Amino acid sequence: MWLRVFAPSEATIPPVELLEALATAGVTVEARFRGDDLGWTGAQLILPGTEQAAVTLDRYLTHVDDIRDDLNTWAAFLETQDYSPNHRPLMQLVIQTQQMLTLRKPIDHADEVALDRLCETIVRFYATRLDGIYQIDAQGFFTADGTLLLQEY
Repeated sequence: MWLRVFAPSEATIPPVELLEALATAGVTVEARFRGDDLGWTGAQLILPGTEQAAVTLDRYLTHVDDIRDDLNTWAAFLETQDYSPNHRPLMQLVIQTQQMLTLRKPIDHADEVALDRLCETIVRFYATRLDGIYQIDAQGFFTADGTLLLQEY
């Protein structure tokens, strides 16, 4: 399963701030971040005792990475979701995205509840800090506080 954060902010949030937010939420992880001269670009987040099931977190910047086609695809998808009054504002936010974060959640994890909590905490943290929204496959688009804006069918 995939989760995504669409953010109009280019701000780089230091990894330690994510780890502090996870700790505050009572989520313990082992984190392995990687990066370059523009900041961190990705991470593997592992729940204790589950080496084989890491959540993969990647960070893409529109001015550096070639993600404009992906963003255009998401905007086009949202344009067709006219059953929701939020489809146009969401489409505009996706078009204005300056960075996108993606999480890949492993399937068949021994502790799905802990994994869901980890992923939800991450997307809410970044959506809040970067003034964005998040999307969860087969669920929909959400505000940073978890309010459903558009349900996917």
